[in-house]
Amino acid sequence: MFAGEAILSGIAPAERSRDELLEDLVRQHSRLVYRIAYAVVRTHHDAEDATQETFFRALRYRRKLAAVEDPKGWLARIAWRVAVERSRKSNRKREISLDDPERPLAEIASAPSSADDAIEGCEIQTRLEKLIAALPKKLREPLILSTVEEMSPRELAATLGISPAAARSRVFRARQILREKLGGTSRKSEFEI
Repeated sequence: MFAGEAILSGIAPAERSRDELLEDLVRQHSRLVYRIAYAVVRTHHDAEDATQETFFRALRYRRKLAAVEDPKGWLARIAWRVAVERSRKSNRKREISLDDPERPLAEIASAPSSADDAIEGCEIQTRLEKLIAALPKKLREPLILSTVEEMSPRELAATLGISPAAARSRVFRARQILREKLGGTSRKSEFEI
């Protein structure tokens, strides 16, 4: 018997299965939890902290874990709440400026395309991130979870505490607003040239 077995042998069989279930959840869903956290907090360090906090909370409720019907959705809801709390506490906004000498140069250096294409891609990405950040919260959150995390309307509804119809409607409306804003600016710039 090795040391791990000696430690586990002192744990009741029901407790061991709960711990194994939690380990499986961490293995299967840690990337999902991280991506959800990152979609909200937008920094690697904060997303890692939020991921860790999510699994700490799951650990606190491991006795109830066997009764959870949809563990992925359950973890997604916890991750979302933790990330939103962390975002509110830090009250930081992620701004990416093309004046920032570090970012565009790093992307240009690693880009397989021309420097002009890389800069244009940075500009488009920056504009899109700003437009998404400017969306009302009730439209921004479902859009991020739908597109970045590829959640279904049912999963979105469970995570955000809204109906599946409301989730579909909000994602549709957010995309419509982005399309209008992106379409309107590109037409304007064509005529200005």
